[in-house]
Amino acid sequence: MTVKLDFEECLKDSPRFRAAIEGVESDVGDLETKLDKLVKQCHSMLEAGRVYCNSSRQFVTGVRDLGQHPSSDSTVRDCLEKFSNKLALMIDAHGELLEVTQKSVKLKLQNFVKEDVKRFKDTKKEFDRSSESLEAALGRNAQAPRNKQHEVDEATTSLLAARTTFRNEALDYVLQINVIESKKKTDILSAMLSLMDAQASFFEQGNQSLKELEGYRSKLAEQHTHLVLNSARDKRDMEQRHATIKQKDISYDDSMMEFSPDTANVVAMEGYLYKRASNAFKTWSRRWFSIQNNQLVYQKRLKDPLTVVVEDLRLCTVKLCPDNERRFCFEVVSPSKSCLLQADSERQQQAWVLAVQSSIATAFQEHREDPVGPRGLERTSSVSGGSSMLDLPGPARGPSAQVALEQVQKIRGNAQCCDCGEPNPDWASINLGITLCIVCSGIHRSLGVHFSKVRSLTLDSWEPELTKLMCELGNDAINRIYEARIDEMTIKKPHAGSPRQEKECWIRSKYVEKKFIQKLPETGRPLRRSSARRNRGNTLERDSARPPIKPKPGRATLPRLAGLSLGDQNKNNVAPASPRKDEEEEEDLSGLHPGALLYRAAGLQNFPVMADALAHGADVNWVNSMDGSSTPLIQAVSADSLVACEFLLQNGANVNQTDAKGRGPLHHATILGHTGLVCLFLKRGVDQSARDGEDKDPLTIAIDNANADIVTLLRLAKMKEEMMREMEGAYGQSGDETYHDIFRDFSQMASNNPEKLNRRSTDLKLP
Repeated sequence: MTVKLDFEECLKDSPRFRAAIEGVESDVGDLETKLDKLVKQCHSMLEAGRVYCNSSRQFVTGVRDLGQHPSSDSTVRDCLEKFSNKLALMIDAHGELLEVTQKSVKLKLQNFVKEDVKRFKDTKKEFDRSSESLEAALGRNAQAPRNKQHEVDEATTSLLAARTTFRNEALDYVLQINVIESKKKTDILSAMLSLMDAQASFFEQGNQSLKELEGYRSKLAEQHTHLVLNSARDKRDMEQRHATIKQKDISYDDSMMEFSPDTANVVAMEGYLYKRASNAFKTWSRRWFSIQNNQLVYQKRLKDPLTVVVEDLRLCTVKLCPDNERRFCFEVVSPSKSCLLQADSERQQQAWVLAVQSSIATAFQEHREDPVGPRGLERTSSVSGGSSMLDLPGPARGPSAQVALEQVQKIRGNAQCCDCGEPNPDWASINLGITLCIVCSGIHRSLGVHFSKVRSLTLDSWEPELTKLMCELGNDAINRIYEARIDEMTIKKPHAGSPRQEKECWIRSKYVEKKFIQKLPETGRPLRRSSARRNRGNTLERDSARPPIKPKPGRATLPRLAGLSLGDQNKNNVAPASPRKDEEEEEDLSGLHPGALLYRAAGLQNFPVMADALAHGADVNWVNSMDGSSTPLIQAVSADSLVACEFLLQNGANVNQTDAKGRGPLHHATILGHTGLVCLFLKRGVDQSARDGEDKDPLTIAIDNANADIVTLLRLAKMKEEMMREMEGAYGQSGDETYHDIFRDFSQMASNNPEKLNRRSTDLKLP
């Protein structure tokens, strides 16, 4: 071992020896202080480690309990079970590490301090005592007088004894110094080596445990990646659905589900209604009603059994109760009993009446010839794009639903569902112009009316302009727009037998996300003045001669319907509403951006191109600042196209938006004498009192132009509005059906015999 002090040097008791001793004593004192501190820190670490292990064991127990949760699926349950077992093993290993640390570090260092350092201190005390005795003996020996021999002998004997004792103690002290210097190295190194070995064993055991799970963790990581992607997709869908719902009018409480007769034996409609008891007290109770399994049932709480109100809907009828003292009441009458119900609002009342009547019709499983069908009420804003005072109950005089079904299904591609190919579809999306099976129609209805407005070809009434609109488009034309890229994307389209979830995913991708439309190559050029609008004299005070539109040099033609000229319409079973000049028939629309494309196509009455522009994000209320702030709807009015106006209105066109001269669509229709369009706008709730830049309202313009039919319509609508305002909007009053019939007659005439609407009078008097 290394010799700290030489034994020969201690016998001399030289200053070097004394200095070396002082250095060793200082080192040993510092070592003792640090070892005491380290032992205390080790003790704290061990206590904290034991607390950590106990907490970790509780955590592992919680993980195992979570894995046993009833709602956990197999993947999560297996993951938690495997990981909790491995964590338990690693916690046990950690406990063993703490025990080894206790034995190898704390106890060894503590024993070194308590035994070796204590022994060093005891030896030091003996050395100091013998050193002091030697100093005293040396002093007495030096002071012994020469003439006193007995004192000299006594001093000499005492000095010899003290020197012998000192040298023995000095030798022992030097031995203890050398021993402690050597042992402190071995004990400290031994403690640290034991600690490192324990740590290595602990981490090696943990690494081995994790390696055993390496394959499982890789597989689980792949599953987690898919779950993250699915979660992101679900989050995006939820955000889109959330945004869609927030766009709806939620100023009223409609705590009910929209009628959806997609499949048999499911809940077709549900919501809260007040029910009047049949006892003598006639009390009202709020219950949760639903239409399911061809029955009308209700319950108070979810776990309560269902109470059947009507056992078979085919044996009952429903009617409004305007005479009841409570508002929004209707009655469901069956051969055995009747049930008086109350909704929270007039809209809910009408929705429930429609739902019950539609459920009755669906239960019979037959096509109804009556255009109004068993309901006696027509749809309003949910299918027409807006409600107005003219959407009232009344008889329909247009084509029956059966005629509409036959006409619409004759269009190319309409004999199969547009989205899944199921034959003989009897539902339609009137703003898209396509036919749908009952399953796909339910999915379309769930998208919201700003994406798709669903109507039955067999149960709903069909205005003639809507039937003509459906015949202008069709499944083939729309699919060439919305499915333009499915071949290059190798997307598999669902078929009639595909699950509903697959169809729903396809329909959302197709119409909401628009994944399959042909992308625009670049931002289109703005619209310039052109000759597409026909000159109708100087009535609108617009230029009649404008340069034709041609695409920019080098501009790639859009690989979509917008690249078609008007001469190509016949290939799509779409006939122009009126003859065009040759240069207009060959006009290329492919270079325009979507808003300008919709604007020009509206004037040219090119419905596939209009649908293509809307699919590519065209604003249906786009304003052409180069043409007097005119809109696509005003363009369609100028082209005298009732069907084009209907198409734009069904897709959300603002019927009250004005141009730079303050004229809206109703002003233009009145100026140009388009009686059918005036009737259409009045039914859509247009503001008939709006004045243009010349401070003229439509009625004044009609009187100035001596148009008897339009004057009659405007006066009739004004009278009706005043009467309804006086009656606070009450329906079913005397005269309602007369107004309704008159407007239906004008709509029929505008669609089928427009030449009869050219009557004028030169002797009209101002009111």
